[in-house]
Amino acid sequence: MQKASTARRLVPPHHTSHKLERLARPYLLWLYIFAVLPMIIMVFLMFVDSEGIILYGMTPSIKNFQVLTAPSTIVAFFNSFKYSIITTLICIFFGYLVAYQLYKSKIKNKYLILLLLILPMWTNILLRINALASVFKENNILTDLLGIKGINIIGTDLAIILGMVFTYLPFIVLPIYTSLEKIDSSLHEAALDLGMTEFKTFWKVTFPLSSKGIVSGSIMVLLPCLSGFAIPNILGDRKIVLIGNIIEQKFVNMNYNAGSVLAVVLLVIILASILLINKVDKEGETLL
Repeated sequence: MQKASTARRLVPPHHTSHKLERLARPYLLWLYIFAVLPMIIMVFLMFVDSEGIILYGMTPSIKNFQVLTAPSTIVAFFNSFKYSIITTLICIFFGYLVAYQLYKSKIKNKYLILLLLILPMWTNILLRINALASVFKENNILTDLLGIKGINIIGTDLAIILGMVFTYLPFIVLPIYTSLEKIDSSLHEAALDLGMTEFKTFWKVTFPLSSKGIVSGSIMVLLPCLSGFAIPNILGDRKIVLIGNIIEQKFVNMNYNAGSVLAVVLLVIILASILLINKVDKEGETLL
């Protein structure tokens, strides 16, 4: 028995890592086919003039970049950043409150509460948005139950912001809670022993140490808000256009060249945000 256990301990670590690499190969193949290859095709389509994606008749061109200066594109980019930033700030506030209250609570199984918070993310996003749309209309199930007259906020800024907050709030709670859980409790006790108040201890110790979770969670909220098109389509009633809607329209109308330009620009923003996460949280602690 001793020899067997000793032999098991003497297995070189690189053998185990090699087995894990073999298990990851199907995923890598899937990633190359459905993520990397489309990106390469979009980069190629940026610099050609064509009808659809037919190779015959393609000519080199840079006129596709004119879409970036179109008034509709500028307005869409402005709306995207406006709604994304407002939603992110609201999610930071409420997400931190939820994560901090859960962190300070005496609940034994805190991960069960987190599961309940994350559970809506397992359902289809279109179902959730359509459910919100029915609630945001004048006559809905809530107004019928409460016996009050509702108001129709579909097609307004408020509807889009509420929809984004409702959809993406769980994305920020988990990173912030994870960063709070990794804080050594002795630091809090030491600060109190040195005469700091609870508020000063939170502001000088807890909050700075949880900044990794705030940054990671903020980017996880900002990016889908920036690139999404379902929420403005349904809750905005197509009256408010975001950059995701412009990209969708370009591809639906088979204007793949201009759509590729906008998609690649958005992709560059996403990659820059991922690099920021790696710089702030190199070990990926808040994403676990």
